Amino acid sequence: MMRTYAKSTKLDHVCYDIRGPIMDEANRMIAAGEEILKLNIGNPAPFGFRAPDSVVEAMKNRLTDTEGYSDSRGLPAAREAILEYARKKNLPNVSMEDIYTGNGVSELITMSMQGLLDAGDEVLVPSPDYPLWTASVTLAGGTAVHYLCDEKSDWMPDIQDMRSKVTDRTKGIVVINPNNPTGALYPKELLEQIVQIAREHQLILFADEIYDRLVMDGREHTALASLAPDLLTVSMNGLSKSHLLAGYRCGWMCLAGRKDYVKGYIEGLNLLSSMRLCSNVPAQSLIPAALADTESTKEMLVPGGRVYEQREFIYHALNEIPGVSAVKPKAAFYIFPKIDTERFGITDDEKFALDFLKAEHILVTQGGGFHWEKPDHFRIVYLPKLDVLKTAVERLAEFLSDYHQNG
Repeated sequence: MMRTYAKSTKLDHVCYDIRGPIMDEANRMIAAGEEILKLNIGNPAPFGFRAPDSVVEAMKNRLTDTEGYSDSRGLPAAREAILEYARKKNLPNVSMEDIYTGNGVSELITMSMQGLLDAGDEVLVPSPDYPLWTASVTLAGGTAVHYLCDEKSDWMPDIQDMRSKVTDRTKGIVVINPNNPTGALYPKELLEQIVQIAREHQLILFADEIYDRLVMDGREHTALASLAPDLLTVSMNGLSKSHLLAGYRCGWMCLAGRKDYVKGYIEGLNLLSSMRLCSNVPAQSLIPAALADTESTKEMLVPGGRVYEQREFIYHALNEIPGVSAVKPKAAFYIFPKIDTERFGITDDEKFALDFLKAEHILVTQGGGFHWEKPDHFRIVYLPKLDVLKTAVERLAEFLSDYHQNG
């Protein structure tokens, strides 16, 4: 029996308390003149990363030509470049009309959920997750049902756990690959198993693939949509991370695969897209130049490249701290270390992050911020240069040397 997908206009409640008291305390300290090292957010610019010159030049040259609104989906030239990229990634059945530009992927994530969900609908979301997915499901009136990603299996999704959580209310499955916050990269064989679950239950797949160009160790990223031509896959991507353009707010969404059974959903997306008129037009204008620039990204990810070397350092350094362990990330620029909760008496990971901030002036995000239930993880963004990372790890080791939360 086919599932029915219709437009949703209900916004029943909002749950978006991601930062909370830790960020409040950091802001208080900054306002008081204290220096804080922010290892909590994937923002390349403060750490000396700069957008490729070719991309900046393209925006300068086109700035005066991009005044005024564009089509609600985006500039034709931008969507043509995205379409070509989609073809290279083997996304099936994508046309210009299936591409929507956005003010970053975050806007499109929220839009994709608002167009889909009614009260009581469910979406499978990974744990740990990029928290905006859970927030956007909730904002749209739905329920985020978290499936486990298993640290013992290099943070791969637990297929049996995912399968067990599908109900008659489930509308879709979110797959974040490469993953934030773990840095995991999913192999094709595992993605095929996820597609099979969606196929059996006629679910929409939501592929958050914004880190697909930040892959290391000679590995390759497989686009989820390329494995599911018979299903709808909503593929999210952008330039904030791969081209260091976080502040430009430049993302896109492609509707790939089969669409005849989701006509109501697509009508809803078109309506929501039109309601915000369009995304940032000057930022759209640099998409062709950015997608043509493949070398800038590659240089960071090979031995000797900055992101690669910082990954190598942080992985080994964290594992040398007594009571701390970490799985080596294969992509992106995050690592999600585990703390020995018994050794340090930790029962509250938010308190751990707050204590660390106050003592060492270093801001990290506790595992609970990514909907990880146990108080035994935190995320580090390893974008700072090596000397800064070394100092940060030394201060973490010193902090933990006599830390006991309940002592």
